Amino acid sequence: FMFFSVMVYISKAQRNPDIFLRKIPGIDAVEEAVGRATEMGKPILYSTGYYDITEISTICSVNILAHLARKVAQYDSRLIVPCKWPVAMAVCQEVVREAYINAGRPDAFNIHDIFFIAGEQFSYTIGVDSLMVRERPAANFFMGTFAAEALILAETGAATGAIQIAGTDSNYQIPFFVVACDYCLIGEELYAASAYLARNPRLIGSLKAQDAGKLILFAALIAGTIIATLIVFHPDLEALNIIKYFFTVR
Repeated sequence: FMFFSVMVYISKAQRNPDIFLRKIPGIDAVEEAVGRATEMGKPILYSTGYYDITEISTICSVNILAHLARKVAQYDSRLIVPCKWPVAMAVCQEVVREAYINAGRPDAFNIHDIFFIAGEQFSYTIGVDSLMVRERPAANFFMGTFAAEALILAETGAATGAIQIAGTDSNYQIPFFVVACDYCLIGEELYAASAYLARNPRLIGSLKAQDAGKLILFAALIAGTIIATLIVFHPDLEALNIIKYFFTVR
C-alpha cells in the first residue's frame, strides 16, 4: 500500500507541484523574521545542529538554510552560520553562495560569515552563545538534531530579545525549544519542511504517502478496537471470531 501510495502521489506532484501541503507556521514565519532583522539592521543567526552533513536531519536543515539565504539576499540583510563540522561548513558556504547568485546578488555574499567554531559539543555551544551576546541577532534559527545544548542556546537567544524559530527531531529537546522559542517544528515537521519549501515531486510524493499511511493505520486501529470490543460482548459471532483469529499472532 505504501509503495503504490508513493508512486501515485509522486505522479500527482509531477503534474501539479502546488499540490496542497498543510502549512507549517515556523516556516511561514521565516519572512517575518528576516523582515524584522532587516528593519532593525541586525544579523540573522542559523545553526544546523549537532551532527555533520552525513545525517538526514542536517541535510534537511541545509535545505531550509537555502530558502532562508534567498530571503536574506533579497532583503539585503546579514546571515551568520556558525558550524560545528568542517564539511558541513563547506556545504553551507556553497548553498548560501548559490542562494545569493540565484537572488541576483552574488556581490553581497560574505564567506567569512559562515565559519567553523569548534568540534566539541559545549565548546561550540559557548562559541554560539558568545556570538549571540556580541552580535545581538534579531532572529535565531536552530534547525537539526540537538542534544544537551538545546536549552542553553535557546535561553541565551531569548535573553537577547531575538525572534527564534527551531526545529528538531530530538524528542527529548522538543519541550525546551517549545518553551524558549517563538516557533518550533516538532519532530518530522523538520523533514516535511524540505518538501514544503523545495516542492520537489519525489519529496512531496513521499510526504503525502506517509500521511496516507498514517490515516489508514489510524482507521485500522479504531476498527480493530471496535471489533475487539464486540467480540467480548458477542463471543458467539462467527464472523468476528474469524477476524480475531486471522490477526492473532501464534
